[in-house]
Amino acid sequence: MAANRKNTSMTRTISRDALAALLLCSAAALSVSCPGLAQDPVPAARPVAGAPAAPLPSAEGFVGVEGGRVWYRIVGQGPGIPLLVLHGGPGIPSAYLEPLGELGRERPVVFYDQLGCGHSPAEDDPKLWTVPRFVDEVSRVREALGLRKVHILGHSWGAMVATDYMLTRPEGVTSLVLAGPCLSAPRWSEDTRKLLLTLPASTRKIIVDHESAGTTESPEYQEAVMEFYRLHVARRQPWAEYLTRALETMNPAIYGYMWGPSEFTPTGILRTYDRTGRLGEIGVPTLVVSGQHDEILPETALEYHRLIPGAELAIVPGAAHIAWHDDRDAFLAVVRGFLDRVETR
Repeated sequence: MAANRKNTSMTRTISRDALAALLLCSAAALSVSCPGLAQDPVPAARPVAGAPAAPLPSAEGFVGVEGGRVWYRIVGQGPGIPLLVLHGGPGIPSAYLEPLGELGRERPVVFYDQLGCGHSPAEDDPKLWTVPRFVDEVSRVREALGLRKVHILGHSWGAMVATDYMLTRPEGVTSLVLAGPCLSAPRWSEDTRKLLLTLPASTRKIIVDHESAGTTESPEYQEAVMEFYRLHVARRQPWAEYLTRALETMNPAIYGYMWGPSEFTPTGILRTYDRTGRLGEIGVPTLVVSGQHDEILPETALEYHRLIPGAELAIVPGAAHIAWHDDRDAFLAVVRGFLDRVETR
């Protein structure tokens, strides 16, 4: 593991004007408009126009893995190559990814809850909370469901799992989507600490004081953290039911042990995770996609994209870390367009 490795390409300064030109590929290529990166207000919830689409068929079950079994759900029966979706966290189940099931109109979309959260409960055992075991889980799910050819989408922590899985050189992976990816914990910490500086001084003081005192369970700390989350995790208010449901069924023990007390304070075993030095080993078509107001800065998304041979990049305007929550249609258009292009090459 390339822990805390210095990479000069990761530390270059990129102007906002340069980002506007370099980050956002053409609307024709990415099926999404590409305005500049100026700050915009937090949007309110809005209804989706048009009649609701017909529900897609789905099936669910369990797959045996080391330490227990994991629950899966397959949405859609389209003719395209299946898409396997790896959720974030660690310890936050796949419910918050439900809107991605709309891609099931073209292909089966496979969700599963990693061991220890959501519909995949297990005893809290830190021996099971390792990156290699979660990577092995991907192999077990693919084998059990017969996913010989597959696209993989990893979000946030799921992008860590997806990246490490790809570094094992698995067969049959058609493409990779890294959404809001954490590919370097030190870089993630740098980015989120920069974003913290945009919060009011009083909020920052509450966060710093409680982290210094080790009192991050305090309601005052949790409310201060929520100010950050409402800006950089999911901006559209109120949060959708599928997102709050995922948070209500998360496993905070896994999250705390592997990551830390909050999104911007990695103190767990992932705190030194860094795969920037190995991204050049990824040999399949790859899309890096994040939100304009994501917890990873657009500059970071650009650098990750540059380190992966032939990768594509998309920034969803106005969106935060859970980009499909803030602009479902734009996010789905980006991913759908990429998968379609890969399959028609």
